[in-house]
Amino acid sequence: MIHSLNDRIMLNNQIEIPGIGLGVFQIPDTQTAEVVKAGIVKGYRLIDTAQIYDNEIGTGIGIKEGLKAAGISREELFVTSKVWNDHLTYDETIQAFETSLARLGLDYLDLYLIHWPGEDAFLESWRALEQLYQAGKIKAIGVSNFQITHLEKLLTHANVIPVLNQVELHPKLSQIELRNFCAKHAIKIQAWSPLMQGKLLNHPTIVEIAEAHHITPAQVILRWDVQQDILLVVKSVKPERMKSNADIFDFVLSEDEMTVLNALNDHFRVGPNPDTFDFK
Repeated sequence: MIHSLNDRIMLNNQIEIPGIGLGVFQIPDTQTAEVVKAGIVKGYRLIDTAQIYDNEIGTGIGIKEGLKAAGISREELFVTSKVWNDHLTYDETIQAFETSLARLGLDYLDLYLIHWPGEDAFLESWRALEQLYQAGKIKAIGVSNFQITHLEKLLTHANVIPVLNQVELHPKLSQIELRNFCAKHAIKIQAWSPLMQGKLLNHPTIVEIAEAHHITPAQVILRWDVQQDILLVVKSVKPERMKSNADIFDFVLSEDEMTVLNALNDHFRVGPNPDTFDFK
């Protein structure tokens, strides 16, 4: 379990990833540079973007400015991007990666993910990721939104095991079965939308726990993740919210509180179901 915003977790290829990252989903490209810079200055060392977010250029500018403002090197930052589902052939994946790298203005990525499993095309895309990984252009490769069936198929053909699976995960979608499968194969789970796009912040149970600890509902949820060794990508455009989301290391949720939060699971999604998502 991590104990600070700076703490990192070892992946199955011996690369370390920050336990908490800043996501830039749905942030306009014109605003992203400012957000990313602020995040780095506030201490975030993982920046998560994607081809489909259409803000890699702003993200790259924010990274450059943030590194300078924080006085840290590129090697201290962990940058993730993802290939979208209309680029899943081998050649298209290679080209999509090179385009993302150019937009970000970087020499390498720390992590590159297949954004959604789609149909069987992800096997060819994974072969491209393995090639990029072996060439040293990516420090680690993984997947996003993969269900157990997708992972089983991938693992049958893969030469490199994914380091993580980034999925929608929050108290109402705790993904226990998927988490157990990934743990068995040394694949870390990273949560996107851990606050259920803000829809959990007024939940009576979470509000009650927050009031008992004199903290915010968001801090309750993020602490629930941390105490289960779930990696996090949290989105915020406000520096004060970035700070608040990271201030979750001076309190502990009790076993009873964790049990109550676990009981909220009802398999509810705010995002698409990977088994039925039509990305075309």
